[in-house]
Amino acid sequence: MHTGPSLSLSVIIPTKNRARDLEATIDSLVTQTRLPDELIVVDQSPERSFTKPIPIPLRYIHDPKIGGEAEAKNVGMDTAKSDIWLFLDDDVVLEPKFVEELLAAYSPEVAGVSGIITNYVRPPLARHFWNTIFMRGPFKDVRQRVYWRSATLRNSKPIRVHQFGGGLMSFRAAAVTGLRFDERSKGASPGEDLDFCAQFSRDKILLIAPKARLVHNKTPQARAVVHWLSLHAHVYYYLHQRHWRSGFWNNLCFAWLKAGYASAAALSCIKRGSSDSWTAWREGARKGVALARAKEQ
Repeated sequence: MHTGPSLSLSVIIPTKNRARDLEATIDSLVTQTRLPDELIVVDQSPERSFTKPIPIPLRYIHDPKIGGEAEAKNVGMDTAKSDIWLFLDDDVVLEPKFVEELLAAYSPEVAGVSGIITNYVRPPLARHFWNTIFMRGPFKDVRQRVYWRSATLRNSKPIRVHQFGGGLMSFRAAAVTGLRFDERSKGASPGEDLDFCAQFSRDKILLIAPKARLVHNKTPQARAVVHWLSLHAHVYYYLHQRHWRSGFWNNLCFAWLKAGYASAAALSCIKRGSSDSWTAWREGARKGVALARAKEQ
């Protein structure tokens, strides 16, 4: 099995209506110390978003009928030919050694490697406290704590995790054979990254390589503005229904998370004198369960 620099690399970028951001992302790719072996852009925009020639073999798939980020990633996987598949958001800017450092973290036993976001903003103290208290077991998100420490971790060795963020994750092609992103999740496909990683068995090794660094601009274009409780509940009710609804520990952790939702929603309702937060939680939960059950049918 090939390792490190000898691995070939396909970069897959789903995009929609972000021509300027996409150009900046690709510009940061073509100035890497180690160029990818191919770039696959899956463009869902009404008109083609990128037309410049680049020094990387480019497969440009323009199809406005594609229904969201999850489906676009599947189209990219169906096209990719390399040993490693790197998924990037269309509004990231890579440091020059991102690709080199990402591939350097691959040893024969490693199934996937992610980079690190250097401009990740810590949540407010109350939200951080809530996450620490109520997100336990399989629901605990270890990525954020790594991103928060991006400055101090610059020269650190890879860190083992169990999930990646969708905007900067890579996998060994052989390790994801048969896995798919859930195409029932439309648009920005919230939670598709966590759902994909949850399909791995726990013995699979996933790493964050702190030396592989990028800025995520989080361009507002095509990002829905929703209450955090609605989006959070949508994702984690969906994941519980899909992956973690069996076993005493998983269900105990989920019951505790639901208690967290209830407490956050109730406190917000009291503070604001409105039931909007409670409604947001329940609506997000309903959508998450409905999506998971639709997948089962």
